[in-house]
Amino acid sequence: MSDSTSPTPPSDGAPVLPPKARSSRRGLAAGLVVAALVVVGVVVALLVNRGSDEPSAGSAGSSASDGARVVRLGTTEIAQPHWQILKDLAAQEGIDLELVGFSEYTQPNPALADGEIDLNAFQHLLYLADHNNNTGDDLQPIGSTLIVPLPLYSEKHDSVEEFTKGEQVAIPNDATNQARALFVLESAGLVTFTGDPSVPTPDDVDTDASTVVVRPVEASQTAGLIGDPDIAGVVVNNNFATDAGFDLDGYVYADDPSSEGAKPYINVFVARPDEVDDPVYQRIVELYHDPSVLESVVESSGGTAVIVEGYDAAALQEILATTQENLQATS
Repeated sequence: MSDSTSPTPPSDGAPVLPPKARSSRRGLAAGLVVAALVVVGVVVALLVNRGSDEPSAGSAGSSASDGARVVRLGTTEIAQPHWQILKDLAAQEGIDLELVGFSEYTQPNPALADGEIDLNAFQHLLYLADHNNNTGDDLQPIGSTLIVPLPLYSEKHDSVEEFTKGEQVAIPNDATNQARALFVLESAGLVTFTGDPSVPTPDDVDTDASTVVVRPVEASQTAGLIGDPDIAGVVVNNNFATDAGFDLDGYVYADDPSSEGAKPYINVFVARPDEVDDPVYQRIVELYHDPSVLESVVESSGGTAVIVEGYDAAALQEILATTQENLQATS
């Protein structure tokens, strides 16, 4: 997911990133997301939202009449131009990549588990971990895509040093984004925790030791509070900042996508567990990292997307396993 969670769906043209954790001493921070099975929505999406792709005969992962390997890839961002670039590259290698669009984050994982699609690419590892824990599925990452920083914006201050005691900062109130936003503020030196929480909530904030007071609100409302006289800053997901016309480079502070704590927020390609070594699927991951695809990914994100390289499937699966364990320990 390139930027949210139980998540609030991103607008067209914005990657999901889907949130991220903060420091390596915590390991992998996680948030709780509820993934519901939406069978009817999935079926409708499969039949209607394929863009220019026509349904092919046979089951998912079948062969087309011309002998090409058919691979159905589900995403919540089917309008993003980089998917068509990837589709064209795959076609040159005899892979018929069918793009399947979904309107809700809760749909692609059940569709994958049920065999309606072969791969999906819309979520980060934290979201996948929560899905597996909540459903008993064992969906697995096979390759990385991107990560997007979670920024703190302010119209009142130009740096974190200018924030004063007792000022309010609005943060998303859904579990995953909230935990990540709190880590952003902690990293910026604006809040202190009473302990060492792996999934912090506002109750973990040491008010006396902190500079700002957090005000949890719906993620979709954070951007609109930027001009509120009672709000000194807002932590806003990339998609909502884009929709609100923010200068995406005009943030006061943002977390580091390359940090250890950001690992749960790496967005990934996901497959069923018995197909993680499929060479065609692995080739699709490799083609995603073709310069022509990556250039389009970054451009569509307004320059905010950070491409994630250097993690093979085994490394991503290890991060997923640790993240699932951390979630279970805090539930």
